[in-house]
Amino acid sequence: MSTTMLKIASLSLALMITACTTTMEQPTRKSDPAAAADAYIQLGLGYMQQGETERAKSPLTEALKLDSKSASAHVALALVFQQEGEYADAEKHFRAALASEPENPRILNNFGAFMLERERYEEARELFTKAADNPLYGERSRVFANLGLTELALDEQAAAKASFERSLRLNSRQPLALLELAKLQFAEQDYVGAWDNYLRFTQLSGQNASSLWLGYQLARRFEDHNRAASYALQLRRLYPASIEAQALGGADKP
Repeated sequence: MSTTMLKIASLSLALMITACTTTMEQPTRKSDPAAAADAYIQLGLGYMQQGETERAKSPLTEALKLDSKSASAHVALALVFQQEGEYADAEKHFRAALASEPENPRILNNFGAFMLERERYEEARELFTKAADNPLYGERSRVFANLGLTELALDEQAAAKASFERSLRLNSRQPLALLELAKLQFAEQDYVGAWDNYLRFTQLSGQNASSLWLGYQLARRFEDHNRAASYALQLRRLYPASIEAQALGGADKP
């Protein structure tokens, strides 16, 4: 499983927490069970956002006591168990969430990211494809980026390239799609396209070993020696044990 693929699962987890409140007051069961269940869910998400997954389980369980079919509560518990490495429990709650809302693209995308992390690529592709079918979903560009990663894992280069391009048509500032498309273009010797997409990526996202290595190779290709030396220096300092840093050899040493 590549670092990039693991990162996408983490990015998908973040999507589920964006609406979360950090208020840690215990909800009270009043006359409105739906409001109480929502308060418990927000409390659980708040704990999860702070890294307190054990504490998150109690309010989320209380939410399910009030509404056993709550897709939001099931997804939140799935994410908690995913973070803890309790994958069987995570999958159980993802499936319960989909049973309640089988067409919900956010659930499909997050479950797909889970399957991608577990290297169950065919199942991930099915979930991402279904999520992408909803033209009104606000994170559709991310779904296509996830689908592209899945297709790469299945060694379907042409399909992956099409998915990354589709992602960028929906959102030209999607960093994952920019980076992965640049990698594919570099492999195809489309160096101008790769350099353009890579530079756009660097304006939107932090670097990792894989992206720095691509940047180094592209900078060398375009004889941008200062930039190449900078990328090499960052690779050696930040990721000294990486395969990419080792591949530098003696080149561009200060």
